[in-house]
Amino acid sequence: MEKKPHVDGGAPAELVERLPQALLVDILSRLDLYSLCSAAPVCRTLNSSASQALSSISSLDLSGFSPTVQILSRILGGNNAIQSLALDCSRLDYTSINDFAKEPLIELSLLKCSEFSSSIFAAIGERCPNLRQFSLDMALHGKRKDASIAVNNAIIQMLKGCSQLESLSLKFQLQYPGTVYFNSFWLALPKTIKALILQPVSNRQARIPMPANTQNAALNYVGLRSLSLVLDVITDELILSLTSNLPNLTELCLEDNPPEQPTLHEDLTNNGLQFLSFCHNLIRLYLTRDKQWTFQRVNDMGMLLLAEGCRKLESVRFGGFSKVTDAGYASVIHSCKNLKRFEVTHALFLSDLAFHDLANSASSLAEVRLMSCNLLTSETAVSLSSCRRLGVLDLSVCRSIADSGLVSISELQNLTTLDLEGADITDAGLSALGNTSSPISSLCLRGCKRITDNGICQMFHANTTISSNISTLDLGYLPRVTDRAIKVISESCKRITKLCLRSCFFITATSITRLGSADRFANGASVIRMLDLTHCNGISADGLRLFDRPYFRGLHWLGIGSTRMVPRGNGRIVELLAERPGLQICKDSCEMGCKNEWQYHS
Repeated sequence: MEKKPHVDGGAPAELVERLPQALLVDILSRLDLYSLCSAAPVCRTLNSSASQALSSISSLDLSGFSPTVQILSRILGGNNAIQSLALDCSRLDYTSINDFAKEPLIELSLLKCSEFSSSIFAAIGERCPNLRQFSLDMALHGKRKDASIAVNNAIIQMLKGCSQLESLSLKFQLQYPGTVYFNSFWLALPKTIKALILQPVSNRQARIPMPANTQNAALNYVGLRSLSLVLDVITDELILSLTSNLPNLTELCLEDNPPEQPTLHEDLTNNGLQFLSFCHNLIRLYLTRDKQWTFQRVNDMGMLLLAEGCRKLESVRFGGFSKVTDAGYASVIHSCKNLKRFEVTHALFLSDLAFHDLANSASSLAEVRLMSCNLLTSETAVSLSSCRRLGVLDLSVCRSIADSGLVSISELQNLTTLDLEGADITDAGLSALGNTSSPISSLCLRGCKRITDNGICQMFHANTTISSNISTLDLGYLPRVTDRAIKVISESCKRITKLCLRSCFFITATSITRLGSADRFANGASVIRMLDLTHCNGISADGLRLFDRPYFRGLHWLGIGSTRMVPRGNGRIVELLAERPGLQICKDSCEMGCKNEWQYHS
């Protein structure tokens, strides 16, 4: 985190020192973490007050950047009041547990844990007895069987210490194909548990075991209301086990990635969906299969049975149902009157027909995601424009969406998120989007190869609604975009914090200088937190100098993979990270934030 230069006496410092410390602490405690840390070096009085403010913070989200062990110690070392903490652990190791594992904690989320071992669970169980919500995303190293057994035993030990857990999320990133060994896990859950996420787990271990003496056994899992599993394969037998033993279930999310096409007796069929139809209280249901394989034994009949029995559904996600047609999907839309979120991926037979007459049947829809559905055209966008509550629309890799669809989309008055990756839109469509009054804050135009500088400039010309609201923008893989478009974005889009320019080959140092200049921030623009320049070969080998102070104040993540900056930049990268300890530089061509395969990050 960049800090302001130290003020050595002078009038401003003297004025600050006259204020009561209690007042200063109260003021500083209302600031965000970045502003609080920036104020600390100004003078001794502010430094002392900032330390006191940090020690009394009860809720803190540090998931937006990756602190080092030293930075975390400065932020949390003296804090014994923290109750809610989210933490990016990609640059932390086991020694940091003394700083973040505090007894008052009620909610703890640990992300990108690449340097922790299974002993982290025992430490959490000992130090955090008051935890109600615990979430962990961890890379699992070592031999598969030994590592899994150690993790399983450590988790069970943790559950004994955290006896008040209501929500538990355990996601493991493996360096080998397979699942994590969860033995006796169901029977070890505390009686307070209401929500559970496990990833990855085998089909057989996910089935709920029945104890030998059911009359005297304490079936703590019976109170589960929300269950999310990433499995090797989803089967009818698994669905039957879950629906039979979890009577209070309202949310069920199942995803699988089978190593091969499942056999008839080890797969999900219409029977499995019929079992689900007896869960009349379900409000959220996600069933997805990796795109390599599909659910070949589920057809429209299964969807009809599901829609008939689960009429309370408010959120659904279906992925990989290769035999389901418009009739099956439409039955869900028309039967579930409270449906707010509808998501379908890789649907071979989903066409515009499924979305006819939405005005009378889907008035509550607020989020629609239709990804990689090749039969959809602009007619679907026209139909969706009747859903006046729609705030999120994702039509990524629906390649037949054209300008006419974008004109209809621009009429949605509540739209905040729009993804048009790979769409067949042109500058004319962007011009229509520039005239919309929709408060769009997140826009993805990745791979829309017919777009040029003209379209970007027309959409983001001064004082348009979209230029005033946009904060996340993806212009990746646009071969016709140059510095001219970035100049307009830099001048007009004052709130932008995340910008992807991946594979924009004509972007040069001129654009980077504009985006990171101190003048831009002086004019009231937000700081750019994440910038993806992967495959931007128009930037010279010495391009890292563009990120020296005072440029790009507040930058947390920078992607430079496959650019000319990498081969000659290793020494400069080390220097830059030393100067800006809150910055993460990715050389591995990861997507923004290194959310995928972060465990392999160099």
